[in-house]
Amino acid sequence: MERTQSSPRMEEAKAREKALRKRLATREKEESQRQREGDENVRRPPFSILNVGTTIALFLAVLSCPFASNLGRRSPLNLALLLFNTLNVFIAACEVILGFNIAYIRADYRRLKERYAGREWDACVAYLTMPLTPREVFRAKTWARMWSTYALYDPSYQNQESFGFFIDFGNGLSTIPPSLLMNLAICFPDKVSSLWCGCIGLAMYWQVMYGAIIYILSFVFNQRGRSFGTLEICLFVGVSNCIWIVFPIFGVYSCFCMLRDGNADVFKS
Repeated sequence: MERTQSSPRMEEAKAREKALRKRLATREKEESQRQREGDENVRRPPFSILNVGTTIALFLAVLSCPFASNLGRRSPLNLALLLFNTLNVFIAACEVILGFNIAYIRADYRRLKERYAGREWDACVAYLTMPLTPREVFRAKTWARMWSTYALYDPSYQNQESFGFFIDFGNGLSTIPPSLLMNLAICFPDKVSSLWCGCIGLAMYWQVMYGAIIYILSFVFNQRGRSFGTLEICLFVGVSNCIWIVFPIFGVYSCFCMLRDGNADVFKS
């Protein structure tokens, strides 16, 4: 009789002990995560003028203005191609960071996946509005988080064996100088070699356009977006990648005109 009465008490004690161990394990895990993230877990204000989104806009403005000031009253197409080249310089720098920080991106992806399960769009908004200090603007991990956030929609970006990883890392290593060269050709068409600019620009625009097309086909073929809404995929994956299809078409046309005409007068209109 005594043994029968003590059995429920023992089971209750074991249950309490198990729950306590679970809480302690959770607490240890959270503490370990805080230590790994270091100053990234310091409390930040809910909104700051200097955040990821405004930093990107500031970069585009600062790098584009010296070129745009020399355009005068030329075609809006020239300005659009100039802005695209400048955006490509920024993204290419981030793609270099992707290649050299893949281990951090993989670990951060796992953390974000656990935290934002079913709320991937919130993770994107949180990243773009993440307040930055001037020092953090120049930290590689700040921009590596771009890829761990994107990987919530396409996990191939936290896998260095995937096509998406290598096509972007390769673009990052190879397209910064050609993008700046094309900006020089747009602003100073009489001071550049139409042969060199035409050949280099044609190769670069075709490279990024073809890579974007194959990546989108790979994304669709492998049904990586089946867990997300159509609007989310169109905005976050479709629009962001179609930029590297639409504008390079204009770039290919401009380079073709330079090679056909033997000059860069295509940028004078």
